[in-house]
Amino acid sequence: MMADPLDFATQLARQAGNFLREVFQLSGTKASFKADHSFVTEADVAVDHMLTAAIRDLYPDDSILSEELQTSLSKPAKALWIIDPLDGTTNFALGLHVWGVLITRLMNGEPDLCALYFPLLDEMYTAQLGKGAWLNDQTIHTHPPDPSQPYGFFVCCSRTHRRYDVSIPYKPRILGSSAYTFCSLARGAALIGFESTPKIWDIAGAWLLVQEAGGVITALENQLPFPLLSGKDYSQHSYPTLAAATSDLLQTAQGQIIRKNRQKSKEEN
Repeated sequence: MMADPLDFATQLARQAGNFLREVFQLSGTKASFKADHSFVTEADVAVDHMLTAAIRDLYPDDSILSEELQTSLSKPAKALWIIDPLDGTTNFALGLHVWGVLITRLMNGEPDLCALYFPLLDEMYTAQLGKGAWLNDQTIHTHPPDPSQPYGFFVCCSRTHRRYDVSIPYKPRILGSSAYTFCSLARGAALIGFESTPKIWDIAGAWLLVQEAGGVITALENQLPFPLLSGKDYSQHSYPTLAAATSDLLQTAQGQIIRKNRQKSKEEN
């Protein structure tokens, strides 16, 4: 009997996370730059091989898109698995704790399940289309602003303030993992989350997780990522992504994150 796909993804993410936990070092890990100036370690590649082999073994007819091994689709796919073997590679390489394994399945072009595992935090986020979102098997929901709470959090990436003028009136936090930005929103810790340059493998699962947790998520500059296209190299495309606990918060935040002059932004980077 074939395994339940969400159980399979959860167990596989945990297996990969356990491997990464064993090779993780507080003193840091050697990393190198890729063509897009992001970091990659030997662990990224090893886990990508591990995940790809496991999916191909159990679901040989499904397609796979992954950050390190398969960045484009050769043909349209009914069932597509998207892998980020190590989201938060910079954190991992520097001996910081916020990093994880991301596994998402798309059906007919849209995310329908995900398992996002952060081993050193012992946090497994899962979601299934129409069935909800969970953290370690407990249902999670986004939380709207609480008038009795004097502060709230806005989670973003390190490039946000270099590329955008931001006037969101909440405490900013940079966590170093694109997926964890949106996990913190889905669990109700943050009110707004923004990633300025995520790739499809960074956001595919988080997109579903936020929605199933009751939040709203969108592409800030109208570059909607779904459905995916065959022949497109997804390592060359980023999707500025904004999410919020409520639709009102999202609408307000869209007017509070304004793209800087492109030439100025380029010089700052």
